[in-house]
Amino acid sequence: MHSVSDRDLDAAGITDPDLRAAFEACRKLHAMHGRTYYLASRLLPPAKRPYVWALYGFARHADEYVDSLTDPDPDALLRWGGEFLETLGNGGTSDDPVADPIAAAMLYTMRRWSIPRQHVEAFLESMQLDITVTSYATYADLEQYMYGSAAVIGLQMLPILEPLTPEAGARARALGEAFQMSNFIRDVGEDLKRGRVYLPQEDLDTFGVTRAALQRGIVTPLIRELLRFEIERTRALYAFAEPGIDMLHPTSRDCVRTAFTLYAEILDAVERAGYQVLTHRVSVPLSRRLAVAAPAARRARAARRASRREPSPASA
Repeated sequence: MHSVSDRDLDAAGITDPDLRAAFEACRKLHAMHGRTYYLASRLLPPAKRPYVWALYGFARHADEYVDSLTDPDPDALLRWGGEFLETLGNGGTSDDPVADPIAAAMLYTMRRWSIPRQHVEAFLESMQLDITVTSYATYADLEQYMYGSAAVIGLQMLPILEPLTPEAGARARALGEAFQMSNFIRDVGEDLKRGRVYLPQEDLDTFGVTRAALQRGIVTPLIRELLRFEIERTRALYAFAEPGIDMLHPTSRDCVRTAFTLYAEILDAVERAGYQVLTHRVSVPLSRRLAVAAPAARRARAARRASRREPSPASA
């Protein structure tokens, strides 16, 4: 009996056994570490889902080299990323097998959807910053980091989502940044354990907050005001990004809107928790994730049926 992932791989026309195993390795990373994003990706047409697994798997695999609390290995990131870019430098069109399964799935995905090399270069550059950079002086500095760590992920997704207008690119970048900022706000305490603070130093200075104060783990009035400011800035990113959802192919919209809704609700969860992100990890409850995803799944199925009924350009 075929599993769900087998059916998705079949729909995508991925038949090579080694390549199927590579995509399955990415799917497992996605399902384990990106639960909200994985849930949303299930709303895409089956033929597109494996490629989202590959994008997430590649990003997560790289991130683990520098973000693991137990066994970080930044030198391995440099080797792994360099080998991947070297493969791309050789044209990225060779049918020779790629030893690393995550890299193999990503390479196949980049070929299939014509994802530009510079998006991957920017991503790896930001991951390398995490090796040595532990804070960002200004929001502009942080935006430069987020371009590689988050915005380009949105841009990598864009061909798969089939935008209907070029303006969708700017909205996708903003949505990637909004997701990233939501994570930064939620993960202040966890990032401190890694020796990093992603909230801009200029904002800490504005609200009279020091790194030492954050490390004490007590949400003071000043820290609360700092977090409230970051939340409002992030909500402005979501507001700019939201019109971009309707700029995508109808079969992509419910996936992105579900991710949009649930990531934005991380900010609500932080507020409900009294801004306690220094010693606790807040989250959107599973019941809420399912409540958002269930009607979205019905709409996504209807959109796929409608898309299949549309006449092709050749027959119109």
